[in-house]
Amino acid sequence: MEPRSAYLDLLKRSLCDLLGPETDTALPEPDGTVVVAPLDDLEKRETGQDWPLRGTTMVGLRRLDQLQSCVEAVVRDQIPGNLIETGVWRGGASILMTATLRSLGDEDREVWLADSFEGLPVADSDRYPADAGADVLSTYDFLAISEDTVRGAFERYGLLDDGVRFLRGWFRDTLPSLLGNNSWSVLRLDGDHYESTIVALESLYPDLSPGGFVVVDDYGAIAQCRQAVDDFRRANGIEEELHTIDWTGIWWRRPETA
Repeated sequence: MEPRSAYLDLLKRSLCDLLGPETDTALPEPDGTVVVAPLDDLEKRETGQDWPLRGTTMVGLRRLDQLQSCVEAVVRDQIPGNLIETGVWRGGASILMTATLRSLGDEDREVWLADSFEGLPVADSDRYPADAGADVLSTYDFLAISEDTVRGAFERYGLLDDGVRFLRGWFRDTLPSLLGNNSWSVLRLDGDHYESTIVALESLYPDLSPGGFVVVDDYGAIAQCRQAVDDFRRANGIEEELHTIDWTGIWWRRPETA
């Protein structure tokens, strides 16, 4: 394995907390707490099917591998635009995007991290009826990671620089301000709810460069997310094939020609 690939492979395993002899998982309880237990099946971590107690990402190795390939593709194919993740938790996926860019010598693109840094919002089922009953994730303090904590993770990996941009706040308040003021090459959406997903698509997709990628983390796992993606694609006549990454993640690529 050549040095760049070896570095990124080691980084991904570290982000997933897979380097030590054992790793623990956080099991969500109905009351919003978590119970700590040893991870009993490493495939769950590889496919992002558990909440790592100490990991920097929940998405698993397969989704990280696919995200790395997207970043490599936009650099290789000279697709213009910055990269953004909406919903970052501890920042692991954005750390990988930044590391992949820097390992390729790309110092010009920015990586944006959009998050409340307070956890998930209470679902607004009046405006978005699809989100009715989707409040459970907003009750978990385990999902509420501060901006300082995420910045600290970037610092520990030696990747916090001027090209890493933090956009703090609820998506409904922050993402619309980006429309028409940026260009994107990779959109990674991890907002869980219908509202979070549809607002991200409406605010970011119009500025996605031809040849750019949309990656959606929760399409297979969360019905509200899936409905938002399907509704947006239908409303905008998007017919590009949805590619499956694992049990929940999907992606598609915007055509390079109209």
